[in-house]
Amino acid sequence: MASTDPAAPVSDAASLILMQDRAGEAPRILIVQRGAALVFAAGAYVFPGGRVDPEDRAAAASAHPQLAPDEAAARIAAIRETREETGIALDPAIGAALIPFARWLPRHEAVKRRFDTRFYLARATGEDIPVADGEETSQAFWATAADVLARCEAGDGRAIFPTRRLLERIARFGSFADACADAARWPQRIISPWIESREDGDWLRIPNDAGYPVTGEPIATAFRY
Repeated sequence: MASTDPAAPVSDAASLILMQDRAGEAPRILIVQRGAALVFAAGAYVFPGGRVDPEDRAAAASAHPQLAPDEAAARIAAIRETREETGIALDPAIGAALIPFARWLPRHEAVKRRFDTRFYLARATGEDIPVADGEETSQAFWATAADVLARCEAGDGRAIFPTRRLLERIARFGSFADACADAARWPQRIISPWIESREDGDWLRIPNDAGYPVTGEPIATAFRY
């Protein structure tokens, strides 16, 4: 279970990177835009996901007895949150086949709300049309990672620092198989960004050896929460 340090409480969370292959084109991923009234990352483009609930933990042992309890609960949460936020109902059995792709946890001094978030890959097998729930999500749509990044560059929405780094990583893939191969290439580790002081100002940094093509951004432009 994530740390319970009273000075910097942590909540377990999970997100799903649902990827739709397209012949001869970049795969599309399921993206939501968070509601403008939310406390955390309001208005941001993110992958469907959210906090791991007690009900997810209660179901973990029976749903995925072969997995560690926290891992099983996170997979259940990722599928549940995707259904709640986009209306796309995945077969719960797919939880056993989810591919761990990334795990991010901000440092305690960086943000007020800390989420230990596991990101999972899954292949979209149909042509489901996502529908935003109107509360947690104001938009839900399929787009390539490059398209979402272009929206952010154009000022048509924005992405928090972890999402932006993940989008840059995903934008290099030509297929779901490419994404799975990349996940296998890099050992699973927790990414905790830190602040690095440079001559041109403070930067938010992540490790250079974790599979991310972009490993830093000026604090002045980083959307952290």
